[in-house]
Amino acid sequence: MANDRGRQALRIKGYDYSRAGAYFITICSNKRETLFSIYSNLKMIIEKQWQNISRRYDNVILDEHIIMPEHFHGIVFLMDIPVGATFTVARAGARPAPTVGEIIGSFKSLCYRDWKRYCIISNLKAPLKIWQRNYYEYVIRNENELRYIREYIRNNEIKRDLQLN
Repeated sequence: MANDRGRQALRIKGYDYSRAGAYFITICSNKRETLFSIYSNLKMIIEKQWQNISRRYDNVILDEHIIMPEHFHGIVFLMDIPVGATFTVARAGARPAPTVGEIIGSFKSLCYRDWKRYCIISNLKAPLKIWQRNYYEYVIRNENELRYIREYIRNNEIKRDLQLN
């Protein structure tokens, strides 16, 4: 379904993306360029910022993930929040629990910030825009789906290498 700007809507209408559960995330590089294999320091920045998510958000547990040449896959678990809990990242007017969109937006932004800083300090003439505008998420509904998606992530690089040969 297209939204008012003519773009394809990616989210489930009416779904609460701050709700506890498991989410399969895919984020593509800008223009699907193979930036993450060209620039090893960019890959290290992405890895570092991914690991920092669970430090920034008390209710997030990270699961399988992989950085491919032109995209990123990961599984994020949002946990129920105890009543009265506070978050490491709190903003005025923010929900008590961050949404998947807020978490991924923060991740993408921090990767960009660190990459831009690295390029400036290193005098590296590389593309600064590293991510596509949006991202994809899938609400994982049961253990079978979780197992399947974990296997998909684990085998993603192997399948890609087989296709290239």
